[in-house]
Amino acid sequence: MNVTIYHNPSCGTSRNTLALIRNAGIEPTVIEYLKTPPNRATLEALIAKMAVPVREVIREKGTPYAELRLDDPTWTDAQLIDFMLQHPILINRPIVVSDLGARRPSEAVLELLPAAQKGAFTKEDGEVVIDAEGRRVR
Repeated sequence: MNVTIYHNPSCGTSRNTLALIRNAGIEPTVIEYLKTPPNRATLEALIAKMAVPVREVIREKGTPYAELRLDDPTWTDAQLIDFMLQHPILINRPIVVSDLGARRPSEAVLELLPAAQKGAFTKEDGEVVIDAEGRRVR
């Protein structure tokens, strides 16, 4: 099974998610979406596969969200996608895709992985996510 991550190496959540995938023994296809942004069809397909509103895929922090007044409820989904295509930093990361679906953020991607975690995993901030037996810590 193929796993793809739309990744920003500057983002801790994205780095943690990539590490979780690798902790399952999977080497995903890594797309640094700021260097290689998705096209409209790909972005629309990702949003559809996640089955979330377009607004849930827009990142506010550290982006031109406020400057562009993207909180205005009159923007259509198509217009919001236009903004994400013009400013890929607006795409909330990471997005992980496998044959089982598409998800974000980090722990939600565990449902998409075809293999169990191989051992303990702790996030960069010290939060334990997976125990020594490869089970999720809740």
